[in-house]
Parts: sequence; C-alpha cells; structure tokens
Amino acid sequence: MATKVLVPRLGEGVDEVTVTKWLKQVGDSVMELEPLLEVNTDKVDTEIPAPASGVILKIEIQEGQAAKVGELLAIIGAAGESVDSGQVSIDSSKSAQKAPFPAEIQAQQPATHSQRSSANKDLGFISPVVARIAAEHGVDLSQVNGTGLNGRITKNDVLKMIENRGAGIVISAKSANQQTAAFKPLEGDQLIKHTMMRKSIAQHMVESRRTAPHVLTVMEADMSHVVRHRAVNKAAFEQNGVNLTYTTYFMTAIVAGLRTHPRVNSSWSDEGVLIHKNINIGMATSLGEEGLIVPVIKGANNLSLLEMARSVNDLARRARNKRLQPDEVKGGTFTLTNHGIGGSLFAFPIINQPQCGILGIGAMQKRVVVIPADGRSNDDTIAIRPMVYMSFVFDHRILDGASADGFLAKVKETLENWA
Repeated sequence: MATKVLVPRLGEGVDEVTVTKWLKQVGDSVMELEPLLEVNTDKVDTEIPAPASGVILKIEIQEGQAAKVGELLAIIGAAGESVDSGQVSIDSSKSAQKAPFPAEIQAQQPATHSQRSSANKDLGFISPVVARIAAEHGVDLSQVNGTGLNGRITKNDVLKMIENRGAGIVISAKSANQQTAAFKPLEGDQLIKHTMMRKSIAQHMVESRRTAPHVLTVMEADMSHVVRHRAVNKAAFEQNGVNLTYTTYFMTAIVAGLRTHPRVNSSWSDEGVLIHKNINIGMATSLGEEGLIVPVIKGANNLSLLEMARSVNDLARRARNKRLQPDEVKGGTFTLTNHGIGGSLFAFPIINQPQCGILGIGAMQKRVVVIPADGRSNDDTIAIRPMVYMSFVFDHRILDGASADGFLAKVKETLENWA
C-alpha cells in the first residue's frame, strides 16, 4: 500500500515550509527514517525522513515551492505500484485544507461573481496578518498580484494595494521588478542566483523598514570593568567547557536594561503596545556570504552569567553548523547584533519585526577619554580605556527619545559598573 509523505509540524507557529532540495528522486529506493528531502522555515534548513521503506513513486512539491503543514509532499510505495490521483487521496484530518480565505474575508466576496470565486481558489496560502489587513480595508485579494515566493500574496502587496487604491493602481511582480530589470548585464558580469535564505532576509528587511519608523540613538561604554572581569574568570569558565565571550556580557546588560524599561521588551499592535513577560533575546549570527540567522535565547532574564555564556556558545555553534531547530529562531522579543566583529564602529541595524528594537555593538577600541573629577580631585584626567559604541535602533511608534535613551543608559551603566 502506498504511503503518503506529508509536511510535518516542525515547531510552534511553523505553518509553511519551502522545499529546498530533494535527496531522492522518483524511482529511487528509500529506507524508513532515511533523509528524504530538505525544507526551509525562517532560514532554518531541516531534513525530513521517509515515513516508510519503498520506492519514490511520485513527488508532488518541487524544489523552491512552498507547502503547508499536512500537505502531500510525495508518495512512497512498491515498485510499479499505481499512484493515479484517483487512487491516492489526502486525509482531510491530516492535511491542511486549501481554503483560500478566512471566514471574515469570504464574507466580503460577492456571491454573484463566479469568475472571482474561481480565481480565489488559486490564491494559495493566505497568512493571518494578510487576511486581517485585507478584511479591515475591504481589499479583494483576488485582485492583488503577489510578489512573494511562487506568487504568494504578502503583507507588503496588500499595503501597496491599499496605498495606491485611490489611483486605481495594482502593484504586480512585474512592476516591482522593473527597476531591477533596467540594469542589463554587461559582458563579464556574473549573476549569482538568490538562495532561499537571501530571499527571506530581503523580504523581512524591506517589510521591517516599511512597517516601523526606525530611529537611531548612540552611546559609548567604557568596557574596563568587563575586560578585567573576563580576564579573571575566563579560565574558570573554560573548566566548565564554556567560552566566556563579550557577547555574554552584552546579553546580560540588555536583560538589565529590559527589566528596568519593560516597554522596550514589547511589540506594536493596533490595539496597543504588547509588553512581553519573558525576555527572549535574539543573537544575530553571521553565516558568511550565505547571510545571517538569529537564534533566540529564551528566558534570558532567568540565566546566570555562566548559563548565558553556555547558551551563547551552543546557539552560535549550532547556527554555523546549520543544526538549529525551527523553534530556536522564533519568539524573540529583542535582538543583539555584534557588527563590531568585522571592525565596524557604527551601524544602523534594521529592527527584527515584530520587536521594538535592536542593539548594535561596535568594535571595542582603546581610545583616549576624559575622566571627570570624582570628588577626591577637582581636576579631570585623561586615560586610555577600551570603548565601544552602542547603536540602539527603536520603533518610534512605541518609544520616544527619552525612553530609548533611558534603556541604553541602563545597558551602559551595567557594563561600566560590572562587579
């Protein structure tokens, strides 16, 4: 009997995957639990094993295509077994239904327009955010041309439709790409095809800049106390199998800042500002030219310095080895990006939606600074100190300058007064 290979649920909130690579092709033999294909979810690649032994009789979802949880990926059976569409059916209890709209959107569609109803069936997956925006603004999704993967309608597509509705303009993938198409390759140019990760990064960054008004504030911190603390404790941490990195100190200082200013640990919604109870800090990790990924340290507010260092080590190592699980890049409430690793002093990071802000850390440099008189002497002094610039980018819908500076000042204070 033929066995259906369905898209499994890979984590909480993971409703869709993109097939990146089939490890077996039609006609190939496969053993139960042998890796069958690779899928991508939020820049995390995951292998899906074969649910049974046999021969690949049919592949339903091709590389580069998206599929919802429960959808049919392939069919495994005996060599020569028939897999006509009439003989193999998808159990509705296990497979996602291809309802084109949530109920509130369907209610807005005129029942007399048979052509429009027919078009609705081809819309594919509509995310809850897209459905809600369309419902609030009365947008007919069958009239929106999707620019996402495989023509998927994105939030940006709906917002552009709303923005240009008064002029009767429908934004299509063709018009969105006209500017890019104008740059025709010349002799000797090389075209590097976009990877799934690069496409995901591009879409997420563009959407973030469009969604939130980004504002930058910068302070510098004297790292003298941190440097001394690390020098004294590094060997003891190594005895526990942990590398005490400066990132650990920055993460811990961020926790102190978020505890003092909980509004920074929040997300914007139309109903109000959602203050998150848990502090889950994302840690931007470079994968070289492939891009970057942001694993999340959950419950960072409950970790000691040793536990924080262990989590930083573990997530960074598994991120670079592509061993993260989909859940480990979700649920972040704030993000740290250490752009100073490459020598950068300042940066203007882009907020990782739907978070309130992101903190960028520049390269640590020894600089000449003025030390104010401390009461024991009336004279200022000049000293050489290890300094870093901290670039805090925040959502101006949630924070104003004073509250943003208050958070950053607490991070600075924590670092400069490390016990």
